[in-house]
Amino acid sequence: MQILADTGSGLNENRKGSLKLLDMVAEGKVSKVVVAYEDRLTRFGFETLQRVFPRFGTAVEVINHEEKTPQGELVEDLITVVSHFAGKLYGMRSHKYKEVVEGVRKLFG
Repeated sequence: MQILADTGSGLNENRKGSLKLLDMVAEGKVSKVVVAYEDRLTRFGFETLQRVFPRFGTAVEVINHEEKTPQGELVEDLITVVSHFAGKLYGMRSHKYKEVVEGVRKLFG
């Protein structure tokens, strides 16, 4: 068993652990991928990975299933996208980034 972990946004497609996982799956070196929540592996496109991984002999197991309304899921996705781009624009630790993200949370939350 090997544990791959990334720190960063599920929107970032260049995370080292994620890229390593994709390579390992493509090489047939992984029999099962276990994730705590769907959005920990990737923010968007999880269903695609669930369709593609089995073609390489890899099962995908999600431990925690959250029941979300379609509206709740959409709001969460919107906040994630705004956070990602605000972080790129202002820097993740800046005061302006925190203002933008908090404003979106208040608006939609």
